Amino acid sequence: MAVKPVVLCLSSSGEEVAHKVAAILEAQVHGREGRVEKADAFFPNALEHAQALFAAGTPIVGVCASGILIRAVAPLLGDKRQEPPVVSVSDDGAVVVPLLGGHRGANRIARDVAEALGAVAAVTTAGDVALGVALDEPPRGYGLANPQDAKGAMANLLSGAGLRQRGARLFDIEDRAGKSGPGSKNKGGEVQVELLITEAPVEGNATRLVYHPQHYVLGLGCARNADPEEMWTLVSTVLADADIAPGAVACIATIDLKADEPAMNVVAKRLGVPLRLFTAAELEAHADQLINPSEVVFAEVGCHGVCEGAALACGADLAVPKQKTANVTCAIGRSEKVITEMKGRARGRLSVVGIGPGQATWRTPEVSRLVADAEELVGYGLYIDLLGPLAAGKTRSDFPLGGEEARCRYALEQAAKGKNVALVCSGDAGIYAMGALVFELLDRGVEEHGVSDAAHRVEVVCSPGVSALQGAAARAGAPLGHDFCAISLSDLLTPREDIINRIRMASMGDFIIAFYNPVSKTRRTLLEKARKILLQHRPADTPVMLASSLGRPEEHVRYRELSELDVDEVDMLTVVLIGSSNTRLAQLGEGPRMFTPRGYARKIDGDLSGLAGAGEVADASAESAGGVAAAAAEPASVATGSRDAAADIAADEDRNTNGTSAA
Repeated sequence: MAVKPVVLCLSSSGEEVAHKVAAILEAQVHGREGRVEKADAFFPNALEHAQALFAAGTPIVGVCASGILIRAVAPLLGDKRQEPPVVSVSDDGAVVVPLLGGHRGANRIARDVAEALGAVAAVTTAGDVALGVALDEPPRGYGLANPQDAKGAMANLLSGAGLRQRGARLFDIEDRAGKSGPGSKNKGGEVQVELLITEAPVEGNATRLVYHPQHYVLGLGCARNADPEEMWTLVSTVLADADIAPGAVACIATIDLKADEPAMNVVAKRLGVPLRLFTAAELEAHADQLINPSEVVFAEVGCHGVCEGAALACGADLAVPKQKTANVTCAIGRSEKVITEMKGRARGRLSVVGIGPGQATWRTPEVSRLVADAEELVGYGLYIDLLGPLAAGKTRSDFPLGGEEARCRYALEQAAKGKNVALVCSGDAGIYAMGALVFELLDRGVEEHGVSDAAHRVEVVCSPGVSALQGAAARAGAPLGHDFCAISLSDLLTPREDIINRIRMASMGDFIIAFYNPVSKTRRTLLEKARKILLQHRPADTPVMLASSLGRPEEHVRYRELSELDVDEVDMLTVVLIGSSNTRLAQLGEGPRMFTPRGYARKIDGDLSGLAGAGEVADASAESAGGVAAAAAEPASVATGSRDAAADIAADEDRNTNGTSAA
């Protein structure tokens, strides 16, 4: 359970208990607006907020009725091995119920809270009821080698099997003989379940659970771009020769210059352990303990040994000195105690995330999870504010309008320190937003005002968001039923003539067009110019949608004909969606719906003559058969259009108003 729990408080009657629980767990209290007086953050809707936390992988302790939490997370349930703990506590603090994730921390949370409050922990998982422990949740510093067998082992124990522990006593339970006789499925008492604690590689099964104490550190070194398979083969061989199980390894360690080496990261991922990094100076501090010091290595990286030095820097003693192949080195260090605290620093991660137009329900679970995992949030302040309680308690670095390059550079350099950083954008971060600028900075050389060498070695993760174009289209109906494009009318970073030329080409191609940054206080003419160009190529009554502040309480959507489009009705927070010559606006059901036919009526009539080739005929036929092939037939490169929306629009306004140059 890497993420701290959040304590939800829904009413004043549970407020005192909620703060007691938060103190026990060193967690924050999130309170319901208007019903809770004191909290670290407030939320308007309990079900939506609980869903957002659960989707983000955040453990939830709700001081409320169990049914509220059940209704909230039920639609999201899928893989119990991945879902975070969910625990309910009665308003009076008398009962604590672990609802989900019993063996992923919920039972432990329930017991800790119940003990501190003098309450009853209503634990119902079979292992905890029968033995008082969860066999698939060993203490920190130990790993279960065969978790897939834990269910079978527990079933054997519940059926009367005997129990014995070999090696260290990992659980506070007594060995017992097997039961036999009437009512027991363990006939003759011959079945025994063994809990084996060993550093050696031993096979487990439903009668033997194997636990590995994590005493070991792998120190690794390699040539630039070494083959991951070469490193994996060396690591596997060295561990096997030393009779050490992979599960007994707590981490791998190396010099920080190798943070982005594919081989290092592949091996760490396969072992399921963290990668820890040290500077050359930190490794050189252990030079007098090296068994195989090297002047060649010192000349290259500034220390006399990488793999041995890294193992020593983790606080371990050398158990296996440097072993090597043509491009890879490996050493093993052993700590007297199991390793629970990792020395060194992490690689660092920058998550470039789009949070959608602003409505929490339009934020993807992956984005919510990356935000929840982040130590620091970086972005334009409005966007971080839109995260609501999800941002509570996190370090945040707000940047002003027009500070795009500064915020991207800062985010990369913070990640270079080993931090987990989220760069927060609206819409989709890769569409008219900060994603491209992050990679531009990484692509620049130092002389081109790029970023540090350390920043080049961080992990960069991009996660998609709902774009403003998608949000507008969903509100309208289905205007993007055929080919479309997005054009920004901001001429700060794009020459005006290029913008006009793109408008002409899109008009001639009869594309549905989404205009971003349509106007600012000082730029009012380009949208009118676009309207005149479009009227040369499509009907005057072509439907136009104006969508302002999508997904927010002040959302405002209206429809116009192209000939009546009034620039004064458009502001910086508006997306202008202009239909093609085939787009229709119809009064359907609850109101106007804007959509663009793709040609199904012609196909149904048997007129396939307009399709260019057999591939398109097959595409059309597959769509009519069930639509499965239609999704695959869509061009993968079609722009979905979004925006670091308000930011670039507002930044446009800011820079035009203040006369500052574009970064």
